[in-house]
Amino acid sequence: MYISEQLSAPDERRLRLSTQFGVTHLVVDNRKSQIPAVGAGCGPWDAGQLVGYREWIEGFGLRLDVFALGLGSVLSAAMTDLDLARQKRAVLIDNVRKAGDAGIGCLKYDTRLAQNGRTGLRPGRGGVRNVGFDYDEFRTGHVGYADSVPPVDEKAGWDAIEFLIEGLVPAAEAAGVRLACHPQDPAFSVGGPGAAEHVFGSVEGIRRFLALSPSRNHGLTFCQGSVAGMFKDPAKAMVPVIEEFAATGRIFLVKFRNIRGGYLDFQEVFPDEGDVDLFQAIKAYQRGGYAGPLCPDHVPVSELDEGGERFTAFCLGYTRGLLQAAGISAAAPRG
Repeated sequence: MYISEQLSAPDERRLRLSTQFGVTHLVVDNRKSQIPAVGAGCGPWDAGQLVGYREWIEGFGLRLDVFALGLGSVLSAAMTDLDLARQKRAVLIDNVRKAGDAGIGCLKYDTRLAQNGRTGLRPGRGGVRNVGFDYDEFRTGHVGYADSVPPVDEKAGWDAIEFLIEGLVPAAEAAGVRLACHPQDPAFSVGGPGAAEHVFGSVEGIRRFLALSPSRNHGLTFCQGSVAGMFKDPAKAMVPVIEEFAATGRIFLVKFRNIRGGYLDFQEVFPDEGDVDLFQAIKAYQRGGYAGPLCPDHVPVSELDEGGERFTAFCLGYTRGLLQAAGISAAAPRG
């Protein structure tokens, strides 16, 4: 295991700061950037520009570990217009091929059928604000939610995801690219809220997702905070679950974060104050044989750290300390 950092469309200053944090590997999400050829949106990529972008990052002494693949509306199209869905999927398949040609070995993506739900900010230590979710508050405060989301039943949701996997995984195998899918977040029980099922929002859903293909290129962005939110008692549940999925060899990226609370009622907190013992989590990944990146994620909000850079530095240092305490070098192997 080793430390990585997730950045969104970073500029030169931000990359230099990462190197000063001691980061050597990056997860980059350009889906909101203004450069379509290097990852914005879900349109066609340009392999030559991807090579140039990767080399630009490498010029700072950093390695591009994982890149984001935007799906756009391919899943909803798969439920309403298969011809259109095949056209959209063909663009994604070509982007996977281009990523392989550009020397990008892993793509992260998500299959959410509705937007992530959060219900506001809760007070945290020293006056920070923690992003939170409360199901009862969500139901009463989002009365129009069900009407704003296209109806998706459980079978239709899984059929759409399977349609995607059937196209992307063979392309990923041919290109030598691993596909790391993020579970849906937050975890909702089947039936709500609203009209869109979060079929990939439970541990059973994760197991079913992995079973869609035996390919070693088909795997997970294992968001530890999202998975913890699938349990009423994450402190008890998470260590064996981490070990279970690490042992599959199909976790390709860990978003290493903590929550306080659990299923349907949680807040995202600093790593040292959540309910999950992160040192025991590290040991569980280690026992399961996971050797990939740990990427801090979702820091609290504060007017004293508007860009979250100091809080990110805290998370990186805390993670580095956990790795060292477990006898694991925080430096990733080169090559």
